[in-house]
Amino acid sequence: MDGLEALATALTAAGLADGVGRDYPIGSLTTYRVGGTASVFVRPVDADELEAVVGAATACEVEILVVGLGSNLLVSDGGFTGLAIQLGGGFGSIAVSGQMVTAGGATSLPVLARRTVADGLTGFEWAVGVPGSIGGAVRMNAGGHGSDMAAVLKEATTIDLRTGAGKVRPVESLSLGYRTSGVGSAELVTSVVLRLEDSVSGAGEETLAGIVRWRRENQPGGRNAGSVFTNPPGDSAGRLIDDAGLRGHRHGSAVISERHANFIQVDEGGSADDVDALMGEVVRRVLEVHGIRLHAETVMVGFSQ
Repeated sequence: MDGLEALATALTAAGLADGVGRDYPIGSLTTYRVGGTASVFVRPVDADELEAVVGAATACEVEILVVGLGSNLLVSDGGFTGLAIQLGGGFGSIAVSGQMVTAGGATSLPVLARRTVADGLTGFEWAVGVPGSIGGAVRMNAGGHGSDMAAVLKEATTIDLRTGAGKVRPVESLSLGYRTSGVGSAELVTSVVLRLEDSVSGAGEETLAGIVRWRRENQPGGRNAGSVFTNPPGDSAGRLIDDAGLRGHRHGSAVISERHANFIQVDEGGSADDVDALMGEVVRRVLEVHGIRLHAETVMVGFSQ
């Protein structure tokens, strides 16, 4: 019995509420809604189930993918050979105590942003337009509208799915940078604590409305994963792509958005490999025109490097 078979057998024996997915279509869990399957998929609904998953994973040497809400993820059409894990509903809790906010790793960023405003706090409004989880936001140091996770995070609780080691990590230990962190690829953020500030009455609601309005006016909807490339120092990836004449450029089922050139949209029933190919064309063209090499912000899974 190979590692994946042994893992699937152990996870099935654990009696997880959502069961164990085999050849599970994880591409459908991403905001692109394209891409292939994972050999094994689980969604632990609480801490006890997560402990069982970690125990099985540490006993079997397999590749591990943390899915989050899939808003910054592209899975190749060929899929992922290994264990994919997504935290379930029991990890979506929110507790507010004064200026401190504790949230489970699966908590939706827009939901959390609105909750903090409703509780009279400010500093997290920017997240209302980011369709990800708080755990994923820590991993990528997500941000927007002049702020990011580094500005509000106090600490994060993580668990290493390869070793089972869990720890509470203060923000200073997480090496948060521009769309990057020291959270490992097999580490799962199970909860976070944010430190916010008291808000002037009504100001937070106005800020939320302004951010939502700006995003609707300036960013496309549909099947996309937000910004595809990180911004080079002192410049904008969208501007570089636009000036290279690529706005609206298409490769198969994938097209650079007419509304924002750093977004790629994909047709219904499209191909993740088309998105990957289009990204490659963008990198080559921008390097040719501007002499600047763009780097993907999107996490690429199952593609040859």
